[in-house]
Amino acid sequence: MPILSIFKSTFFLLFLVLSSCRGQQKQEINTTGEEIASPLPEIKVAANRTEIYLPMLQGKKVGIVANPTSVIFNDKGYTHLVDSLVALGVDVKKVFAPEHGFRGTADAGEHVKDGVDAKTGVPIISLYGKNRKPSQEQLEDVDVVVFDIQDVGVRFYTFIATLQLVMEACAEHGTPIIVFDRPNPNGHYVDGPTMMKEHASYLGLQPIPLVYGMTMGEYAQMLNGEGWLENGSKADLTVIPLENYTHASEYHLPIRPSPNLPNDVSITLYPSLGLFEGTNVNAGRGTEFQFQRYGASFMDNTQYDFSYVPEPNFGSKTPKEEGKTCYGKDLSQSPRMNEMTLRWVIDAYKNTKDKSKFFLTSGFTKHAGTPVLQQQIEAGLSEAEIKATWQKDLENFKKIRVKYLIYE
Repeated sequence: MPILSIFKSTFFLLFLVLSSCRGQQKQEINTTGEEIASPLPEIKVAANRTEIYLPMLQGKKVGIVANPTSVIFNDKGYTHLVDSLVALGVDVKKVFAPEHGFRGTADAGEHVKDGVDAKTGVPIISLYGKNRKPSQEQLEDVDVVVFDIQDVGVRFYTFIATLQLVMEACAEHGTPIIVFDRPNPNGHYVDGPTMMKEHASYLGLQPIPLVYGMTMGEYAQMLNGEGWLENGSKADLTVIPLENYTHASEYHLPIRPSPNLPNDVSITLYPSLGLFEGTNVNAGRGTEFQFQRYGASFMDNTQYDFSYVPEPNFGSKTPKEEGKTCYGKDLSQSPRMNEMTLRWVIDAYKNTKDKSKFFLTSGFTKHAGTPVLQQQIEAGLSEAEIKATWQKDLENFKKIRVKYLIYE
């Protein structure tokens, strides 16, 4: 049966709505003082817009870059994109798995192995093992690549590096790439130090701010448009856009985008607390409050009334300060952030008795994108003084960014 016929016959079963935004409401007050709930339009992720992209996949051999966030939402919750497309008769030849793996069980930084998906029988090619970029050989039996991964809008979150390398491979092979867009939960602001080109790494390949305020689709357009792909090549790129999304939209992620980002609070704090990854301070790994607290055994316990003990758990087999009492701060009740802040890193540094224990200089430079931030903190500059040094770069980036925005 042709795929379009299958699609039509199952349309109502697969009329897929973003259930995570179901009930999103704007509160209005009537003349009696009572709140009236008026629903806002539901955000529809690109994966749900099957009527747009299924014709593009008909009769094609498809490779998919995917992880546990690559889902199609429906009235019962969601189904994985790969499972759904296989059920619809799309010829999915292989899945390319990024950091944490296709089904999302690997630790941060842990190598992911090639294999076969037990559910669908589709071969899995790791992009976080012996190679991080699809080889030309791996693209030989693929007509088109679909990229669908939930991002959180932070430069050192590795999925934008994966996007760039996949786009480069597709450009080199002449394989079209389709990016399915998803909301950026930190997409409502631009902030942080801009990466210096000489400090490019997998934690930041391009000279963009730490928080760049773009969706994956918008960023893909920037990579192409600015000639940032290797040798200035350009991918044959199509972006399937979101519906009813703006950069001001608040978005609740129904699936954790990686093992150590379990909820909205961790995601809103990640741009700020993620810098602790370049220090010896624990940022909640080894607890159920990842990126919602920070502390260390070597911080001054007289300055804090909060402590905790990290232990191995899901997503962190060997957390920093394992088994030690960490003194620090609990941030689990934090509201949505509209900026990234340095106050917690500065606080932890000031209250570290032996300053030589604090920074992991190479790692901190990779996360910050520059060695200057560590130097500024060590010199005792205030947050306001440090942020003032970012502004020229931020303004220059915003002028580039606006050219590639799809959403208001």
